[in-house]
Amino acid sequence: MSRRHHTTMARILRLLTTAIATLLLAHSAAAHPQFNEAPAFRNGNSCSPPHDHNSTDVVHIAMTLDYSTPYLRGSIAAVLSVLQHSTCPENTVFHFLSIPHHHPHLRATVAATFPYLRFHLYPFHPATVLHLISSSVRRALDQPLNYARIYLPDLLPPYLRRVIYLDSDLIVVDDIAKLWRIDLDSHVLGAPEYCHANFSHYFTPKFWSTPFFSATFRRRNPCYFNTGVMVIDLVKWRRDGFTQKLEHWMRIQKRYRIYELGSLPPFLLVFAGNVAPVEHRWNQHGLGGDNLQGLCRDLHPGPVSLLHWSGKGKPWLRLDAKRACTLDNLWSPYDLFKHEILISDS
Repeated sequence: MSRRHHTTMARILRLLTTAIATLLLAHSAAAHPQFNEAPAFRNGNSCSPPHDHNSTDVVHIAMTLDYSTPYLRGSIAAVLSVLQHSTCPENTVFHFLSIPHHHPHLRATVAATFPYLRFHLYPFHPATVLHLISSSVRRALDQPLNYARIYLPDLLPPYLRRVIYLDSDLIVVDDIAKLWRIDLDSHVLGAPEYCHANFSHYFTPKFWSTPFFSATFRRRNPCYFNTGVMVIDLVKWRRDGFTQKLEHWMRIQKRYRIYELGSLPPFLLVFAGNVAPVEHRWNQHGLGGDNLQGLCRDLHPGPVSLLHWSGKGKPWLRLDAKRACTLDNLWSPYDLFKHEILISDS
């Protein structure tokens, strides 16, 4: 082979390598969600500088981040809403749970979207809970990260005494510090309760017809509460082993099929009737409709501090499909997702 031919072949190989690398990068960029950078949110004059993690002025919020699904888009919107409505946004610390191999992408994404955000990433291993998950009415409810809230007190640092847990399909339109300061009294967790809901609906007839199961509510007056917004006393949870109590009911579910709705029923079995009441304004839930059809719904009567699209219908999906419900338009101002620019050929 002549030197000239060798040089030509080498040049072709370099061009091919460059072309392949460019295609891979383009595919990677298309596959990885991109977000616009959020504005910098600064403390008001009335805010005291956070001196330590357990200062009463520091608000700790826990969320899950799923890099492999559109729920990340909802999480980013939720974070933005919290910061935008906080009097002291720099005193807010986010604690994100995610699958370990997603951490590099998530850390880069969150840091680029919120350059001034105080946040930590914690590994949640799906194997922790996979053997305890039973199928439910909707596949999204069966994902391991949907159960990560059960392990929050084990995954968060021991110095944290309290945390607010928030789902990924909500926005906050009030100062989150108001929720942070609620009095839990002797309770392990606080959440809005809905005692008008048909509580029997959350468990199967087998559960109610078996005294060994139904007797768990004998000395309680249980009310439904949504686990997408909870204020948790981590000290009491750890001390009394509530993670193990929740796992106990999940093992019973695997054997006897006593409920249909993912990670919610174990929380009801363990905590319902023993929850510190929180104003309903802090969880205007059900905006995603039911778990099967996800039809449009209106707000509950009363003031609103948090809108929650629990149910099948998510605002980002309906907005993209041009089938938005009226309330989905309240979510869209917090959407930082970078949409692909469509170039007309006309």
